Amino acid sequence: MNPEAAQAASPEHPPPNGVHIEQQQYEQEMMTKTTPRRNVVGSIQNFLKTQVQKHNRQVGVAVRCILLVLYFAYFGYCMYYRFGDEGSMRLLVCTVFGCLLILVHLLPATFKARLVSGCTSCCRRSPRFSVIFRWTLYVLVLGFIVLYTGLDMGRKNPRNLMSLCGIAVFILCLYLTSASPANVNWHPVFWGLSIQYIFALLIIRTSWGYEAFDWLGDRVTELLAYSDKGARFVFGDKYTDHIFAMKALPVIVYFSSLISVLYYLGVMQAMIGVVGRFLAFCLNTSPTESLSAAGNIFVGQTEAPLMIRPFMEKMTKSELHAIMTGGFATVSGSVLGSYITFGVKASYLLGASVMAAPCSLALSKLTFPETERNTIDAKEVFNIAKGSANNVIEAASSGASTAIKLVANVAVNVMAFLAILEFLNATLTWFGDRAGIDGLSFEFLCSYLFYPVTFLMGVDSEDCRRVAQLIGYKVFSNEFVAYTELGHLLDNRDTLHNYTTTFGANTTILYDDLDIILPRWNSTRLHGGVLMARSEVIATYSLCGFANLGSMGIQLGGLGAMAPSRRSDLSRLVLRAMITGCIVCFTTACIAGLFFEEH
Repeated sequence: MNPEAAQAASPEHPPPNGVHIEQQQYEQEMMTKTTPRRNVVGSIQNFLKTQVQKHNRQVGVAVRCILLVLYFAYFGYCMYYRFGDEGSMRLLVCTVFGCLLILVHLLPATFKARLVSGCTSCCRRSPRFSVIFRWTLYVLVLGFIVLYTGLDMGRKNPRNLMSLCGIAVFILCLYLTSASPANVNWHPVFWGLSIQYIFALLIIRTSWGYEAFDWLGDRVTELLAYSDKGARFVFGDKYTDHIFAMKALPVIVYFSSLISVLYYLGVMQAMIGVVGRFLAFCLNTSPTESLSAAGNIFVGQTEAPLMIRPFMEKMTKSELHAIMTGGFATVSGSVLGSYITFGVKASYLLGASVMAAPCSLALSKLTFPETERNTIDAKEVFNIAKGSANNVIEAASSGASTAIKLVANVAVNVMAFLAILEFLNATLTWFGDRAGIDGLSFEFLCSYLFYPVTFLMGVDSEDCRRVAQLIGYKVFSNEFVAYTELGHLLDNRDTLHNYTTTFGANTTILYDDLDIILPRWNSTRLHGGVLMARSEVIATYSLCGFANLGSMGIQLGGLGAMAPSRRSDLSRLVLRAMITGCIVCFTTACIAGLFFEEH
């Protein structure tokens, strides 16, 4: 319509009859052209939507089958086109692992239920056979452990057997301080430690297991390196000038987002469910505590219990203690990525996370045995929810947003504790100077306070005080500070190696307590010295856990919000659980020291 006609159509100027008739004809023509077309499209949309909703299951199965066929066609062509290099092996491993997850996801509703019920009914019908079978397994496993430890490790490296003494001492201490020594069920204790022993044997001692975890550690390091792209975009090309704030913390955001996506896709639920069922079956622990222990391998001390949140109000005190111990004895995957940026070997951290899960259940049942009746249905526990995200993009965004609190918590805690340690060192130095004592510091006190612990774990005598300092950092501040200091010691080793390579192995090196001075490099001082290979392994395993004084408040706040009626029970259990979590880390380090072999 032209401007004159529009002006004529205004209320002040009624349109002439001709213009009005022309406008009505135009609107009628447009409605005639568009209405049928819009109705046809809408009808098609409604029909398709109705059919998809009506046959939702069949459509989903068809789409998954088509995608699966296409993937296997791609996989077969890739194996034909190029096989034998690292990329082909990576594709093969991921494909096999994915197929196993799919099979595990499909089996529980049919085959697994019948298998478990069949085994249970068989044991009930033949209790005598069940007892004989159980004790036969005890004897066989214990005999294998004794023979292998004595003949193989004792013959090759008797120094490793010192770690075995450490395990015995830690178990004895927990038993003597147990809440109810008479009610200790040794079945989960025995099998938890045995499974940890077998895991360590496969991961550390066998060549294929060591290479597999070393390869897996390299892949994790490679995966986490992609966070550098986002850090470089936000902070600029010189982001590595601030290694902690701009490289370590972005890893947490990236990995948290990745974990959230895996939860949305159902991958995490499948892996955690498999590990949880395995632990519950072997250790005869309840589904809730087993599932939480399995979750702690991948996520943190306040995220893993979210899977069993609906059952926390009904859980026994022993189960609550096991959940808290598992949280203290492990670290989350997001912060584990940050430790790798400090130079800590990824394969050691992955091994420590896997080995700590059964050990946390075993030692928790030793120090706080089950004395109550469990009334929770196992079928409901293992039905893990998928999550609240509607799509992958929302899941990734939600995971990144969730990491904001974690990143802030890590950053402010590290700043606070390092500042407090510096103040504490200055205060101790002042008091020592008043009494004529040189070098009195927090590190100095911890190096002697935890010296017996490091010695029992099998640390070389010249490194016991160094590792004891790291444990002091971890227990009284947090593991981030400890791993930061461990990273400095690893950097010192590289510097010392470069120094001896440049000037020869017999060049002059000076020692000042634990420090090393390099005279021919302008008297460069390596604060804290260096760690030997065995000490590095044991230190890495012993620090891999959230067991410290600060985490007690974090765990009480998180679990207390999930189960408000159990806050009093949680507050009474938290200190014992934290100490047990520390001993779990020490026991895992003992196992690593027991199997240590120079590679």
